[in-house]
Amino acid sequence: MAMLTILLLSKLLSLFSKFAVATDTITQSEFLEDNTTLVSNNGTFELGFFTPGSSSSPNRYVGIWYKNIPIRTLVWVANRDNPIKDNSSKLSINTQGNLVLVNQNNTVIWSTNTTAKASLVVAQLLDSGNLVLRDEKDTNPENYLWQSFDYPSDTFLPGMKLGWDLKKGLNWFLTAWKNWDDPSPGDFTRSTLHTNNPEEVMWKGTTQYYRSGPWDGIGFSGIPSVSSDSNTNYTIVSNKDEFYITYSLIDKSLISRVVMNQTRYARQRLAWNIDSQTWRVSSELPTDFCDQYNICGAFGICVIGQAPACKCLDGFKPKSPRNWTQMSWNQGCVHNQTWSCRKKGRDGFNKFSNVKVPDTRRSWVNANMTLDECKNKCWENCSCTAYANSDIKGGGSGCAIWFSDLLDIRLMPNAGQDLYIRLAMSETAQQYQEAKHSSKKKVVVIASTVSSVIAILLIFIFIYWSYKNKNKEIITGIEGKNNKSQQEDFELPLFDLASIAHATNNFSNDNKLGEGGFGPVYKGILPYGQEVAVKRLSETSRQGLKEFKNEVMLCAELQHRNLVKVLGCCIQDDEKLLIYEYMANKSLDVFLFD
Repeated sequence: MAMLTILLLSKLLSLFSKFAVATDTITQSEFLEDNTTLVSNNGTFELGFFTPGSSSSPNRYVGIWYKNIPIRTLVWVANRDNPIKDNSSKLSINTQGNLVLVNQNNTVIWSTNTTAKASLVVAQLLDSGNLVLRDEKDTNPENYLWQSFDYPSDTFLPGMKLGWDLKKGLNWFLTAWKNWDDPSPGDFTRSTLHTNNPEEVMWKGTTQYYRSGPWDGIGFSGIPSVSSDSNTNYTIVSNKDEFYITYSLIDKSLISRVVMNQTRYARQRLAWNIDSQTWRVSSELPTDFCDQYNICGAFGICVIGQAPACKCLDGFKPKSPRNWTQMSWNQGCVHNQTWSCRKKGRDGFNKFSNVKVPDTRRSWVNANMTLDECKNKCWENCSCTAYANSDIKGGGSGCAIWFSDLLDIRLMPNAGQDLYIRLAMSETAQQYQEAKHSSKKKVVVIASTVSSVIAILLIFIFIYWSYKNKNKEIITGIEGKNNKSQQEDFELPLFDLASIAHATNNFSNDNKLGEGGFGPVYKGILPYGQEVAVKRLSETSRQGLKEFKNEVMLCAELQHRNLVKVLGCCIQDDEKLLIYEYMANKSLDVFLFD
């Protein structure tokens, strides 16, 4: 009878011991055995010993998983490099204040290995899934002695950080399991580049596999889905000591996680579906062919929906035309023409819209500069190949400039940002539209040019004769002396000849819209992107300087809905130019006669 009583008491004590350990905390006088667990205060997460997947291997690990999800889903593993071979190991806090996993021979299998000290140390599993070591009387997160969130496995949970902390010497990155039955580190990783303009990257071993693009103030340049995720709040912290991204869930009832899947070589966001009792993939990176790192080589751009997917940027040509036609694009593209550094009129910039900006390892950032200052900074440096705003919020601010080859550019329809790439001035100034509007026909330029211009001239002539008897000239004009012209105040803005020559590609025939008795009309793009039509007075035209001055005067006086808007003029050297608003897709007579 006494023996039976002793056995019953022993059993009860054992059960009580297990119940007592199944809390969220262990102290330096307690330990966690193979058949016991810690459970976070709200019951979301559980920590204990496990054998992964359907494996029949004797390997045992200490990890954290979701407690109330029937499919055991691990979010963190302590000893992923060093599995336990039996079920006799224990997790405890040693006399130095470290959390240690020891086997039956008291050999240390895994340890937190922290040098931080406290008088009374406890280990606690928080409701976030974070396992922390702290002073028993200090719950301030800033004073944690150690935490599992600083050493992620393959899973990115709300509240975790990905990035780096120079002050603490921490690098927060994810590493996939080798496979679903083996939590040891695979070769598929996600980390943050430690550069002046950080961005997220994924690696297959030592080979870069994917790049997110830098944070542009709204989201990562190459992941528009981040900024459009209505269920997630992302936060970027960037200062001299640290850079990291973290996130929180707006709906706290949702269970969501980001995991590195080595089987698919993909970063997946998964959400738990209560109805189907399964994990469902809500997003995945890489998303498509163009997300592969630098698939088109230097100065190439990847465009989904076209065949082939890789194009050379405007102003560039394949480095190896033969390889390019065989869809081998890794050699990339080179300039059509060389440009002369820091010589006005010899080099400039072309605007490319809706792009994922290039690899930032070859970039420099100043958050306090304007876009014009950024352009000047780039132009002054012969190694600078492109510039852009570093932040696109509120119309854009800050400066990012790139040096050397531009790598890993892709078109981002309805997303991305503007990038200004350095080209020879003689190269096309036309906006990069071929890839952006590949499924559309090219814009139809002005039709019926001659008849339209004649109609405009008739209106000008009529009004001109009505003014001819006035004694006082309305415009002072230009007085010639020693074949040099002097510009005085006009009622229309005056344009510099060099800027108009640049806008029209030096009055290239490719830009010519038409020609009449007065001379040719050219299409141009001003430095800030506005499209214009430039009327150039021919040397053989009967219109003299006086008549041209009167036409300028009439343009300043006359504004009507049926007349194309005149933006300004240029009278310089022997050139006399009128700059009109450009009307795409329609002829001028449509605007004249409605």
